[in-house]
Amino acid sequence: MGLFKSKDERRIEREIKIKSGLRAIERSIRQQEKFAEDFIENARKARKIGDESQYQFIRGALKRTAAVKKMLERQMLSIKNAMLIQQQAQASQQFAESMHLMAGQISQIFGQLDLTKTQSQWEKAVAQAGSMEERMGIFLDSMEQAGSAPATSTAREELVSDEEIDRMIAADVLAGERTELGKLDELESEIAKELGSGKQKD
Repeated sequence: MGLFKSKDERRIEREIKIKSGLRAIERSIRQQEKFAEDFIENARKARKIGDESQYQFIRGALKRTAAVKKMLERQMLSIKNAMLIQQQAQASQQFAESMHLMAGQISQIFGQLDLTKTQSQWEKAVAQAGSMEERMGIFLDSMEQAGSAPATSTAREELVSDEEIDRMIAADVLAGERTELGKLDELESEIAKELGSGKQKD
């Protein structure tokens, strides 16, 4: 079944084994500390009763216990340092994988970007815009020419003559003058009334 495990599953199993090993070493260190305490207590008792041979034996056992404890501590420190280095390596690996993916995406984007085609489309669009401006100019010129062109004989007969236009303008001016004269007459009449009223009061 181990052959079918994924990369992450195998990595998790390794981390579990490493942490389990660390806990075992920590238990062994605590055990050596307990042994050392017991040996120290027994050495005191041996010295108290004057048993030199037991004292030397216990002293040797305590020395070996201290050596084992120191060795276990060095092992635990080595594993912890290795774990830190592994974490640093994983961070570098993640960075490298991310950069690899980004580089692939950038390469794909530039591979899909056809600047030659884009330039061709732009030039075509510019040419079409210029052609459209020329057509619009021709269209406007034709409109202006059509507006200023002489009318046909049939249309000319239906149009108002220049003399009629002049008479209409003159009549409008005359009507305006009459309106102004009427306003002056009204004003003079009001003034006369005011003057007449003033004389009566006197």
